[in-house]
Amino acid sequence: VGGFWEVLFAIVRKHEINEGFFVTSILFALIVPPTLPLWQAALGITFGVVMAKEIFGGTGRNFLNPALAGRAFLFFAYPAQISGDLVWTAADGFSGATPLSQWAARGGEALVNNATGQPVSWFDAFIGTIPGSVGEVSTLMILIGGAIILFGRVASWRIVAGVMLGMILTATLFNLIGSATNPMFAMPWYWHLVLGGFAFGMMFMATDPVSASFTNKGKWYYGALIGAMCVLIRVVNPAYPEGMMLAILF
Repeated sequence: VGGFWEVLFAIVRKHEINEGFFVTSILFALIVPPTLPLWQAALGITFGVVMAKEIFGGTGRNFLNPALAGRAFLFFAYPAQISGDLVWTAADGFSGATPLSQWAARGGEALVNNATGQPVSWFDAFIGTIPGSVGEVSTLMILIGGAIILFGRVASWRIVAGVMLGMILTATLFNLIGSATNPMFAMPWYWHLVLGGFAFGMMFMATDPVSASFTNKGKWYYGALIGAMCVLIRVVNPAYPEGMMLAILF
């Protein structure tokens, strides 16, 4: 579907087809739940490619990440399918809440693998034996892939470092403040790293060379604000425990 819109706009504007739509489509597929209906996936990628990229002139002229814009559209248009308790279904048909939703409701002690019924450890979350969207579950694989694009100079290490620093400082601040009613205040920074889409967003979304900051100093500020905003959204708004998407977009 993403390729269709890319070809259509290339024909209308009489320019070469840009292969960037492959990257957008792959990233979009990795950040949506595996149970998302195909027609909704088609609608989301259509919104991302057309409304977030093509109407601004195409690749290189968009100020929003098309893949994230498509996911944001689905989040607000079809929240039941894109968030909450129905984002992952085990092989036996059992549905359950994501680890972030579990922590937001009852704290770290409530983390349970819905497929096995066993408690979820930090290492489980790090290697990816937890429910979630396809691209977000294995922080280990994300970091390996991120290291490849960093060493290849495709992504900026300053943005990645800024996101990490912003997240660590903000999470530590909330840990020190504490809360008797909101379990998210107690989530340490190393849990923020492995739960939800933080690692994937840090490595593959925030580093988008088109929509990210261009100056070296700006990359530090840009990354730090994303990391801080992600934790802020997760903690202050437990009804929406995943904050990376909105942090990068806004």
